[in-house]
Amino acid sequence: MTDMPSSLPTIRLGSQGPVVSAVGLGCMAMTGSYGPRDPGEALHTIHHAIDRGITLIDTADMYGWGTNETLVGQAIRDRRDRVVLASKVGFVPPEGGTDGGRGINGSPAHIGQAIEASLRRLGTDCIDLWYLHRVDPQVPIEDSVGAMADQVRKGHVRHLGLSEVSATTLSRAIKIHPIAAVQSEYSLWSRDPEDGLLDACRDLGTAFVAYGVLSRGALAGTLASAADLAPDDNRRNYPRFAADNLDRNLDIVRQLEAIAGRLGISTAVLAIAWVLDRNRQPASPPIVPLFGASRPARIDDNLAALSVSLTDEDRAAISAAVPPGLVAGARYAPDRMAAIDL
Repeated sequence: MTDMPSSLPTIRLGSQGPVVSAVGLGCMAMTGSYGPRDPGEALHTIHHAIDRGITLIDTADMYGWGTNETLVGQAIRDRRDRVVLASKVGFVPPEGGTDGGRGINGSPAHIGQAIEASLRRLGTDCIDLWYLHRVDPQVPIEDSVGAMADQVRKGHVRHLGLSEVSATTLSRAIKIHPIAAVQSEYSLWSRDPEDGLLDACRDLGTAFVAYGVLSRGALAGTLASAADLAPDDNRRNYPRFAADNLDRNLDIVRQLEAIAGRLGISTAVLAIAWVLDRNRQPASPPIVPLFGASRPARIDDNLAALSVSLTDEDRAAISAAVPPGLVAGARYAPDRMAAIDL
């Protein structure tokens, strides 16, 4: 490891997309997804991230059903020009969905209404990167992306993205409008994008934004057992955090802790560094990891990953500790997995 760089490296999202910091801040958990959060501490954390050079700030209209966008809008009000603001559209409460109860609506009518609400909550006249959060199985992707492209032409959005899509869907969407980035879960625990999606992003000139790089905190070294989860922690709804599965999965974390210890870094830093290291592979698209943080100190800790250079020996040790498919349990409960475009 070396000292922390004075400015963060950058990556361009897509051939025509924005230039962003090499890591981004995901804000979902700041409005209670994993238990109560202090709004003042959340604001302080976002400010600290921006002050440290993180430019990509990621939210969505469904995080807290609008409260997250409101929080982010408040946080960036006096520093909007320093932020590449990303949000998402497509999830709605179950009764508002077109997909048989899963709460997804990618219709042009909904997209047109949702942008107005997001802009109002965010306190801005333009979103820099707007993702379709999930593909609506009742609406052709061409129609959803076409409606989003209308918002680009109106000046309400600068660039488009897709979340949790297949390579086939990406190839269809990009014929309608340039797609700057695809966002999907990708981590030492979740390797699905390696089954063709990363290759498609590379071939089509689209960047890849990885969420869940700390596996919802499991790779941050903050969990010892399922008993550490608060009663209202949404992770209790994820199969990987069910008691039996989590016990097995934390054994994997302990193996990673040993590797991280030999490198003199935390498990969280190792997990982020592993995703960043994908950029050093010759066949990789540009990859930007998003991490969450509950307080400013976490920002500083996680940014240390930018100074980690993994060797071939390190990569081999990590691969031996966490081969693809080893993690117990699915990423989401069955109804949520059904919303993933495979």
